[in-house]
Amino acid sequence: MARMTTTASDHLGESSSGPPDAWVVAGRDVDGRPLPSLRQRLCPPMPEDRPWDWLGPVLVALFAGLVRLWDLGRPARFVFDETYYPKDAFGLLRFGVEQQFVDKANERILAGDLDVFAGPAFVVHPPAGKWMIALGEWVFGMNPFGWRIAVALLGTVSVLVMARAVRRLTRSTLLGCLAGFLLAIDGLHLVESRIALLDLPTMAWTLFAFAALLVDRDWARRRLADAVEPDGQVPPDGWGPPLLWRPWRLVAGLCFGVAVATKWNAAVVLAAFGLLTWAWDIGARRAIGVAFDRLSSWIRLALDTLVAFVTVVGSALVVYIASWAGWFASPHGYGRHWAESNPASGLASLVPDALRSLWHYHAEIMYFHTTLTDEHQYASSPWGWLIVARPVSFDWVDNIGPDQGCPTDRCVQEILGIGTPVLWWGAVLALVASLVWWLGARDWRFGVPVVGVAATWLPWFLYTDRPIFYFYAVMILPWLVIAVTLVCGKLLGPEDASPRRRVWGAAAVGGFTLLVLVNFAYLYPILTDQVIPYEDWLRRMWFRSWV
Repeated sequence: MARMTTTASDHLGESSSGPPDAWVVAGRDVDGRPLPSLRQRLCPPMPEDRPWDWLGPVLVALFAGLVRLWDLGRPARFVFDETYYPKDAFGLLRFGVEQQFVDKANERILAGDLDVFAGPAFVVHPPAGKWMIALGEWVFGMNPFGWRIAVALLGTVSVLVMARAVRRLTRSTLLGCLAGFLLAIDGLHLVESRIALLDLPTMAWTLFAFAALLVDRDWARRRLADAVEPDGQVPPDGWGPPLLWRPWRLVAGLCFGVAVATKWNAAVVLAAFGLLTWAWDIGARRAIGVAFDRLSSWIRLALDTLVAFVTVVGSALVVYIASWAGWFASPHGYGRHWAESNPASGLASLVPDALRSLWHYHAEIMYFHTTLTDEHQYASSPWGWLIVARPVSFDWVDNIGPDQGCPTDRCVQEILGIGTPVLWWGAVLALVASLVWWLGARDWRFGVPVVGVAATWLPWFLYTDRPIFYFYAVMILPWLVIAVTLVCGKLLGPEDASPRRRVWGAAAVGGFTLLVLVNFAYLYPILTDQVIPYEDWLRRMWFRSWV
């Protein structure tokens, strides 16, 4: 276990950037200190701390699973937008395409009457996330537990993947477990893990894709180091191994495809991290001595870029189209035969009718998203998302009396979609620090949360004229957690720091983590629909905008 702490910030403080000529050939820097080898700079070794490398993250994930799966079937009714997605999923399960439902379908389903279909439905999100929900319904039935279990499991697995990904990012099992634990005790993540909406599955699959890109980064850099040893650099006009086959990039593309096939906003994350992994490759080539002052280097870079684009984006596109298989196979899908009534001319006539119909369907979906003007009491501006300005009440029951288990004259129940405020507010500061360390110290690790937040938050400012909601911000959460964890690594300090520095650093990190945990425990009753006295609920409403 002690090994977990020795690498908490050793590699985090390293900067893998810097021009190649900054490294002295003699193997020492200008101060006479030994320089890391090329292999260590390209791909620092992972901590050797078995069994904690897996046991630690698994234990954190088990804790996350316990609080997400406990009493998952309550409340035993459709909550908020569960009035859409579980029923859409049930239509997919029965017909391969989403269906409209008869009046009072919710009540009839809860009463056990499942004959509630009323023909093809126009839906505004792709099918992949609803197929996940449908899998739970297929196994456990069309009931609250059945339609929530798949999302709860994805939320649990996302905690495990977060811990393992940050362990790889920082080369520290301790920091990896910290990141997983912080994700597990975030209120918004907990709430959305226990409700059958699409935002948490989208977040989970983008996180899985990012983790695959991290593995690919190490995979490629190890092979570059193998190719240039023992000289430590490529010969003049050299490029190193082509590395065109990148299996982990393919995995990332498949995961991105599932994410985009759940909600379209994941496409921005795909683009952002696609560019980032491309930049990582350029940095690795420069590290082995590739000079980008020759035409041959730019040609090879263009080839690598093309192959990377096809591997990631191409595989994502295949998954996306495959997610519509039920729509293609069914004669009853909404707009399935549009092309037959609208024949094409010219080059468009070469496109199969099914694909033209799907394209038209997508145009209608885009029109819906960009022209939606309905007002909603819980709509909020993205300006307030990072500071938790306007959470969303997913469920509310008032006037619960003593005959219903209330210890006072008036009790309430609520499921409030709210992030753990101490975590989010600390993350805002950590994000600013990450930007400084990325641009100022040129530490590539801090670029991850900056790029992640930019890709998941900034695009929403284009849609402030339509109702958008704070619960969309669960997509931002993993990158905020990573920012906090990286800054915690800096606070812990390097292994060779003075004992005083290490003690104060550990106290600061431990104190912050304890505050987040206490804040989460304090909010837990209003995250999980517990019956509490009205006065206790009111004390948890720190700001008027939370009501």
